[in-house]
Amino acid sequence: MGDQWPMSGQTPRTRWGGIADRRFDGSGFFHAEQSDGVFWLVDPDGGRFLSKGVNTVRFDQDEICNSKRVPYADTCRRKYGDESVWRTAVAKRLAGWCFNTLGAWSDNAVASAGRAPLALAPNLDLGMSFAWHKNEQADNKQHFPDVFDADFDSHVRRRAREHCAALSGEQRIIGWFIDNELRWDPDWRGPDELLTLFLNLSPAAPGRTAAIAWLRERHHDFARFNSTWRTHAHSWDDLNTVALIAAPYTRKPPYERDAQSEEQANRAEPARAVFMADCDSFASLVASRYFQLTGAAIKAADPNHLVLGCRFAYPPLRPVIDAAGRHLDIVSFNCYGLDPSPAIDAFAGTEKPCLIGEFSFRAADSDLPNTNGAGPLLATQAERAAAFRRYVTLALRQPAIVGYHWFEHADQPAEGRFDGENSNYGTVTVKDDVYAELTQTMTAVNREAEALHGLAPFV
Repeated sequence: MGDQWPMSGQTPRTRWGGIADRRFDGSGFFHAEQSDGVFWLVDPDGGRFLSKGVNTVRFDQDEICNSKRVPYADTCRRKYGDESVWRTAVAKRLAGWCFNTLGAWSDNAVASAGRAPLALAPNLDLGMSFAWHKNEQADNKQHFPDVFDADFDSHVRRRAREHCAALSGEQRIIGWFIDNELRWDPDWRGPDELLTLFLNLSPAAPGRTAAIAWLRERHHDFARFNSTWRTHAHSWDDLNTVALIAAPYTRKPPYERDAQSEEQANRAEPARAVFMADCDSFASLVASRYFQLTGAAIKAADPNHLVLGCRFAYPPLRPVIDAAGRHLDIVSFNCYGLDPSPAIDAFAGTEKPCLIGEFSFRAADSDLPNTNGAGPLLATQAERAAAFRRYVTLALRQPAIVGYHWFEHADQPAEGRFDGENSNYGTVTVKDDVYAELTQTMTAVNREAEALHGLAPFV
């Protein structure tokens, strides 16, 4: 197909790759609209657009853990000479595979390196950058940003101005991801509820103070509260001095949780039901504050682009999803299963467009260890390609979906990247050799995507 979108002899497309059928009017920037019950992005020229993206499109992808060596960069330096030549080549290659978007953590300069412009969807780490900064100064680490700290609002506004304001007129930007895979519930990182994470911040932390004050307002009588929580404290004031407030009950992560089993456990032990209700209600409060403050910060700095959400790692509690729907333009989530339909159903209830920020499949025949990393491990590259086709087709049949971003451009190093992941996620190897079966399938599915979008589900 080359590196320009087809303008004749095939479906007419805008310079962005959107369908030029005059269904929508261009505003000069990407926005979202609904037609016949189906959500679409609309490109700056009015094209009917689905964001087909690849994450981490960059020359310097993935240092080997505990080193400064980047195998992919070493390869590309020998093959292309310098980054500008690499950018031109990879932009042409992505357009040739009918991708139209650079996903998170990509080199933005690739977007303008080819004859066909690529859209951008950068990640700001807006909330977690606050936590990382505070964690340099505190013993009790923030695993979720302390949204009750007065400095949180000023931080996200300042960071949004620094990263978004100068680019508010850039047509290539679809919108801004706020964060990536925040810890809303118990998950693979630990069994803590959001409420207990806040209760165990440093004693002077605003989030801890706010959580205790919220519990006090919710329960009033300390003895009744403590009959559920079973802390070592004897009064509300005493609770402020408890170093570790342990959870009296635990539950599985949302992606392993069974609603019927939860209901049975709560009926069998009413105190557990009270504790879980506390956790759920507090998570709703945190979500409302998080999405309101971060969304407002981005819009104040850049009113022209969409707020794309926080790339949920899994469908969290319903009140958290509802809070996202109230404050976001698009709800984003990552989904590493074979079928994205259950996740899409969970988020589609917001009545907002949805975008898959990450998904991928690995294959055992890649000669990579594949011992660390999310998602199914399949046997062959042919199975990997078939899984892509089925996954994306299932996603596109859902009227809420407006995009899907593959993780990632190049394979991870066999020695493991910064967190030990060592998997076959790439469209190319670390030697920059293309996975032909996968990318041929990607090209065909991407070319068909608009025709598939919103059609009746299939089995």
